[in-house]
Amino acid sequence: MNEARAAGLLLIATLCLAACTSAARHADDFARRRGFTREIVSGDGFRHLVYRNSAAAPARAGAGAGTLHVYIEGDGTPYRQPDTIAADPTPHNPLMLRLMVLDPSPSIYVGRPCYFEAHRDAACRPIFWTLRRFGPEVLASMQAVLDAERMRAGANRLELFGHSGGGTLAVLMAQQMDAVSKVVTIGANLDLDAWCRLHGYSPLTGSLSPVDLPPPRATLEILHLVGADDTNTPASLVVAAARARGGEPVRVLAHQNHYCCWEALWPSVLSGAL
Repeated sequence: MNEARAAGLLLIATLCLAACTSAARHADDFARRRGFTREIVSGDGFRHLVYRNSAAAPARAGAGAGTLHVYIEGDGTPYRQPDTIAADPTPHNPLMLRLMVLDPSPSIYVGRPCYFEAHRDAACRPIFWTLRRFGPEVLASMQAVLDAERMRAGANRLELFGHSGGGTLAVLMAQQMDAVSKVVTIGANLDLDAWCRLHGYSPLTGSLSPVDLPPPRATLEILHLVGADDTNTPASLVVAAARARGGEPVRVLAHQNHYCCWEALWPSVLSGAL
């Protein structure tokens, strides 16, 4: 390899690392300005970033916080180009972190395995933010964190809010966790095969797809929100998958797309008015 080519590759790697680092630091700066606390916690095989709002303080002995809200982000940037895996999948547009700002209830934001610079951990391999992003290993580690955070807060119930792939994870975890009483998704990928066919992607081999699971328990409240202008996860896909899952309710909202403009609607979602 000649010196010019080596220098060019080094520059690209440096720029990529700077971009990835800036995404994580941007989230940290945003969270700090909103008064959230930050901690890296261990799940089952992976470490996870957790932000907590001021209402999510540890419970006193014998106290119960009732319900803990959990915010789960989308897939971020698993690929830099269609055929190039990103070195760090950390999202540059953390919608769920912005939505948690609007929530006065005890709330936490749980980072996915290998996100927010945890990609450097020994257990992290690109397969966990690409093909197996919804795999059993990811679910088990996320569930371990949720169980620990629920006990920390003294809560007996969890309500999960997830955007895009975070909504996928929320639905999958709710099926396995009796403590989850409610799930609200935004533009969630509920049928992995249909979504991959739509975009011409390779199948997410090793991932679990919500549409392939049995219908959820009757006591679990579910609401799927999707923008009428969402081209990433079109409303038709969400409606078809929700119907296949036993007729889960879907709200298709005008003037909304995959990222915009959910902040304006979020107070109504939290209050149950939407």
